Amino acid sequence: MQLEGKVAVITGAARGIGRACAERFAREGAQLILLDVADHIEGVPYPLGSRSQLDCTESLCRAEGVAAWALPVDVRDSQAIRAAIKFAVDRCGPIDVLVNNAGIAAPSGKAVHEIEESEWELMIDIDLSGAWRMIREVSKSMLERRSGSVINISSTAGLVGYRHFAGYVAAKHGVIGLTRAAALDFAPLKVRVNAICPGSVRDDVNVEGRMLSEIARSLSVPVSEHEATFVQAQPMNSLIEPSDIADAAVWLASDGSRQVTGSIVTVDGGFSAR
Repeated sequence: MQLEGKVAVITGAARGIGRACAERFAREGAQLILLDVADHIEGVPYPLGSRSQLDCTESLCRAEGVAAWALPVDVRDSQAIRAAIKFAVDRCGPIDVLVNNAGIAAPSGKAVHEIEESEWELMIDIDLSGAWRMIREVSKSMLERRSGSVINISSTAGLVGYRHFAGYVAAKHGVIGLTRAAALDFAPLKVRVNAICPGSVRDDVNVEGRMLSEIARSLSVPVSEHEATFVQAQPMNSLIEPSDIADAAVWLASDGSRQVTGSIVTVDGGFSAR
């Protein structure tokens, strides 16, 4: 029970890595505020997490014996974020952990000069500015209490470039920069900020993941072949599991990492070591 007594906010919690983190945090004893847009966003060319999926995450967490609340929140909406955090504090008390996981992988699949301005702005607004908005709101109480852990979910795309993914790469590189700058801003007040860079994460049906298949679609890789294609680039010859990311997040959320801040934790099977 590494997180017993802690209150955690997780964005993008309806499915995939967000749900994996939520379930694992629940097993470790954390109370949870689960946020997701839970709706379609104009310009995103694939279905995002639904309200029923977000409610499912809530039910799975409550089954572990912890308090959990699911709220539909768009990380582009500062007012909605403010209301959600007020709800969290009113119900659970001060927030100890923020997992910034909300993000999109597409619109992608174009060379940089072919990207529409609206496509660029949408990617940056969700994947980078959304993380900043959450930090801005959640950190207020953390800084007052001189305690807290912010965990930003970046990507290997935050460390290296990928063809035809300029918007995503720029946003995830931005998340790394945001992590390091916020870590230095908050360090004197004992609030930690770190990032996890997942490699190719398998679309585990148990958490209803679909990010990797959507990346494959953007690259015109047949979905029936996408796992084998991505495994070829993995030094350890296997895809990353959502639970691997959740394990890293638990450590960064726990007191066992109390001297860790400004760090970029790669969970990529050696991909970025090449």
